[in-house]
Amino acid sequence: MNYLRRPSWWMPDSAATPEAVYLNRRSLMAGAGAGLIAAAAPSASHAAKPEEPFTPAPARNPAYADAGRPITDEALNATYNNFYEFGSHKRISDAAQRLETDGWTIAVDGLVEKPFEISTDDLIAGAPLEERVIRHRCVEAWSMVVPWVGFPLSHLVSLAKPLSGAKYVRFETFKDADVARGQLQFWYPWPYVEGVTIEEAANELAFLVVGAYGKVLHKQFGAPIRLHLPWKYGFKSIKSIVRVSFVEERPVSFWEELQSREYGFWANVNPEVDHPRWSQATEEVLGGDGRIPTQLFNGYGEQVAGLYSGMEGVGDALWR
Repeated sequence: MNYLRRPSWWMPDSAATPEAVYLNRRSLMAGAGAGLIAAAAPSASHAAKPEEPFTPAPARNPAYADAGRPITDEALNATYNNFYEFGSHKRISDAAQRLETDGWTIAVDGLVEKPFEISTDDLIAGAPLEERVIRHRCVEAWSMVVPWVGFPLSHLVSLAKPLSGAKYVRFETFKDADVARGQLQFWYPWPYVEGVTIEEAANELAFLVVGAYGKVLHKQFGAPIRLHLPWKYGFKSIKSIVRVSFVEERPVSFWEELQSREYGFWANVNPEVDHPRWSQATEEVLGGDGRIPTQLFNGYGEQVAGLYSGMEGVGDALWR
């Protein structure tokens, strides 16, 4: 007899958002409904229009074909974004269109056999592209599900050939205040920097994203290439990457440098460790109706819990 073994993040149909509610929710985070109507109208901003589709479409990875709840509607996702380079509010999609992504290159340096620079076009051409339907959990306690297109971060790690002294991977985004006016806010430590351990970078879940919804990545999503770490809070998933450095010392990330009491290096999703100003026990599903319980590691514990063995008794170390 065959048995179906459901993954740890599976949810019953009764917990899924009803389609009628999902598509027609009365409001989203204090009034996003009007934005959705505008996004659907003929005069909608460029941000909500389809981007160029991938041809041929990358195959969906069967291990990540179902996130346990519905995919967030693209029109909603494309008009509700955190991207502080373009502003500290959610409606930055129009402003993000100023970003020029043609000819984008990434520098790979630090403790590697030979530093190099590669265009995203060349990187994508040689990468094992796939689609993954994955949960995303923001530290602000909202969440979504996205069909990302990309490739494992481990592919770039293998191209870099890090030396034995490399213990962390540091990511850096662009700095151009003429394009990204949010970078005129001098109190922020620009450029945006993030980092992971070399072991986290090698994990199967660590994903470099170059598309979503079967299309080339929207600029407001972090085009042309961003990181996605589904077991961590979203601020760890740095956008519009220009530099990847392999280093010995732990990087100090953007939000950690700004406010270390509230935003730590690890940032693993943990419902038992609250943000100093709000609870992380539940989350608001974008396009849903009400809150649902937050899962440890955002429900991906089977894949990543082993990375943190021995840290269980260190209080809020997963957060710090």
